[in-house]
Amino acid sequence: MSNDAVDTAVDASRTAASQAPADAGDAGYSKDLKARHVNMIAIGGAIGTGLFLGAGGRLHSAGPALALAYLVCGVIAFFVVRALGEMVLYRPSSGSFVSYAREFLGEKGAYVAGWMYFLNWSTTCIADITAIALYTHYWSFFTDIPQWVLALIALAVVLAVNLISVKYFGEMEFWFAIIKVAALVAFMFIGIFLVATQHDVGGETPGLSMITDHGGFLPNGVMPVVIVLQGVVFAYASLELVGVAAGETKDPQKVVPRAVNSIMWRVGLFYVGSVVLLALLLPGSVYSADQSPFVTVLSKIGVSGAGDVMNFVVLTAAMSSLNSGLYSTGRILRSMAMAGSAPKFTAKMNRNQVPYGGILLTASIGVLGVALNRVVPDQAFEIVLNVASLGIIGTWISIMVCHLAFVKRAKEGHITRPSFRLPGSGVTEYVTIAFLLAVLGLMWKDAEVGRKTLFLIPVVAAALVAGWYGIKRKAAREAAPLTK
Repeated sequence: MSNDAVDTAVDASRTAASQAPADAGDAGYSKDLKARHVNMIAIGGAIGTGLFLGAGGRLHSAGPALALAYLVCGVIAFFVVRALGEMVLYRPSSGSFVSYAREFLGEKGAYVAGWMYFLNWSTTCIADITAIALYTHYWSFFTDIPQWVLALIALAVVLAVNLISVKYFGEMEFWFAIIKVAALVAFMFIGIFLVATQHDVGGETPGLSMITDHGGFLPNGVMPVVIVLQGVVFAYASLELVGVAAGETKDPQKVVPRAVNSIMWRVGLFYVGSVVLLALLLPGSVYSADQSPFVTVLSKIGVSGAGDVMNFVVLTAAMSSLNSGLYSTGRILRSMAMAGSAPKFTAKMNRNQVPYGGILLTASIGVLGVALNRVVPDQAFEIVLNVASLGIIGTWISIMVCHLAFVKRAKEGHITRPSFRLPGSGVTEYVTIAFLLAVLGLMWKDAEVGRKTLFLIPVVAAALVAGWYGIKRKAAREAAPLTK
C-alpha cells in the first residue's frame, strides 16, 4: 500500500470515526504504544513456535507441499486481520472485535466473541507456561527444578511486566519479535548460501534434487497436506492482536494499515520462504516432530550450539505468546465488563492505566495450569492446546461474521466504510468462514486428539448458553448507555 493510499485511508477513517459510537470500555487507556511496537506485535503474531518447532513434523508428513499449506492458511489469516483492520480504522478500540460485535451484532454477539477469545488465550496461557518449563529443562542447570516451579516463575515474571505499564508490554514484545526475526533471517542467509554453493548438508547435496529425488512435491499424497492444515492455521493465532493494540497507539489510522498489509509479505518470506529452503536443504523424511527443523539442518553442517540457540528462540516465542495473551485478554475482558458480560472486577484499572482485573483473571487460569503441570506434566501441553484451537477458530469466525454485519450497515447508509477495506468483501468472508469450519471438520481425522477436541464443542456451547442466561439481564441493563 503506497503512502498516498495510506493517507487517503487515514482521512476517510477519521471521518468514519467521527460518526462512530464511543465505547465506554475504551476510556482511561494511555496511548504509549508506538508504531514500532505495533509493527513488531504484528510480526510477533505471525512468527511463533508453530514455525520454529511445528514445521519439522509437518515437513516429515506433508513434504515440500507444506509451503503451499502455509501460504493458503496465511492468506486466510490475512483476510481475518484485514477485515479487523478495516473496522479498526472505522473506530479504533481496545475492545477490538468485541466492541465491534457489540455494535453490529448486539451484546450476545460480543459475549460469544469475547468468551471464545478468553477460552483461547486462557488455555494458551497454560500451554505457554508448560512450553516454557519444558524448554528451560533442555539446559542441565534447570533439570532438577520441578516443571511446575518453572511454569510458576514464568507466569509471575510476565504477569509483573504486564501489570506495570502498556509501554513495558510493548517494549518486551518488540524485543521478543526482534529475536525471532533475527534468528529466521540468519538461518535464511545460511540456507541460501548452502543451496547456492551446493555445500554438503549431512551427506546430501542441497537443491531441487532434494524434492525431485525424494517423492516430489507431494511425497505422501494430498491427504497429509490437508490434515496438517489444522495445525498450520493455529500457527497464525494471535495475528488479531494488532486490532487490540490499536486502541493504545496515538495514530492507529496510519499505523494499522501498514502493519496489516505487511503481514502478507512476512508470511511469504518467513513461513513459505523458510519451508521452501528447508525442503531444498534436506529430504522431508529427515525432519521430525521431536526437533526444530532449523536445528536439524544446522546440526548436519556441524554448527555447535545450534540446539541451545534455537531452544532460546522457541523459549522467547513462548514468552512472547504468554505476554500477548495476558495483554489482550485484559483489554477484551474490560470491554465486556463495562457492558455487564464479564465479572465487574475485570473492568478495574490501576494507576498506570492497565486493566489489571482482566489480566489477573487470565493469570489465575494460568495458575490452574501450574497445578496441571504438577499433576500430569507429560500431558498438560497437549490437553490445553486443543481446547485453545476451538477458541481461536471461534474468534476468527466471529470477526468475519461481524465484518459482514459491518458492511451491511454501510450499504444501508448508516455508517461510512474507510477506504482501507477487505478485498473481495461479500465473498471473502464466506470463503474464510467455510475454510475455518472445514479445518474443524479435519480434526475428526485425528482420532487421538482432534476428535476428542470436537467432543468439547457441545460442552463449550452449553457453558456459553448457561453463562448468557446468567448475565443477560445485567448486560441488557448496562449495555444501553455504552454506545451513544
